[in-house]
Amino acid sequence: MTIAKLFEEIKRKKSFLCVGLDVDLDRIPESFKNNQDPIFDFCKSIIDATAHYCVAYKPNIAFFEAYGVKGWQALEKTINYLNENYPEQFTIADAKRADIGNTAKRYAKAYFEHFNFDSITVAPYMGRDSVEPFMEYEEKYTILLALTSNRGASDFQLNSNGDKLLYEQVIDTSKQWNNFEQLMYVVGATKATALSQIRKSIPNNFLLVPGVGAQGGSLAEVAQHGMNDQCGLLVNSSRGILYASSDEKHAESAAKAAKKLQQEMSILLRKNGLV
Repeated sequence: MTIAKLFEEIKRKKSFLCVGLDVDLDRIPESFKNNQDPIFDFCKSIIDATAHYCVAYKPNIAFFEAYGVKGWQALEKTINYLNENYPEQFTIADAKRADIGNTAKRYAKAYFEHFNFDSITVAPYMGRDSVEPFMEYEEKYTILLALTSNRGASDFQLNSNGDKLLYEQVIDTSKQWNNFEQLMYVVGATKATALSQIRKSIPNNFLLVPGVGAQGGSLAEVAQHGMNDQCGLLVNSSRGILYASSDEKHAESAAKAAKKLQQEMSILLRKNGLV
């Protein structure tokens, strides 16, 4: 998927919502637990209920690989279901992969060729040669961890070396890499005020923003500081949608939660003259 196509979907749906698929078998409705493939069946029910309100899905790979072979099979079925039935959705493998060249190439091959995701999250710590293999694929996107929403982010990301914080150095350095235009960045919603400065550095790249909802991030503040002339934002919600209820009306509750966010996003897009 191209960025232009993603922006068209944002305008069409009046939404920049990404639904995270973090499937915990301990939290899904009891009605799924005796199914042959409860992980996929639950994902399918969430996708069918929310696709009208979002523009992206983000399977969190850890929540699939935790269940071994069955988890990997469920992941493959989930991405195939998305690509076949909802090809307009932007897909994100939340895998946080990165390694030296040959290994990075294999990770890229796995997620971009075998699974056919549109994008993948990648950690920048090992530097250029651990990231650029992902950026060799046309119309595929690498989402670099920049400023995350977790409490431990301050251990490294907010440390300074001279006049730059580490996450600022990561962003500045990545701008020199091949195919920089295919980079997106993770910036946590709980760090919304930093978005203004980040936008000055990378005005045109999309930002994947977790942390709205359960982690306490403000959607309005994210839009205020991070939105650009193509929206430039994918705001993720996982638990607030997936586990909006745990009974037989879970899909209806998920749809209601997604619709609420979409309606808030519609107002923000209109306020910024994008719809």
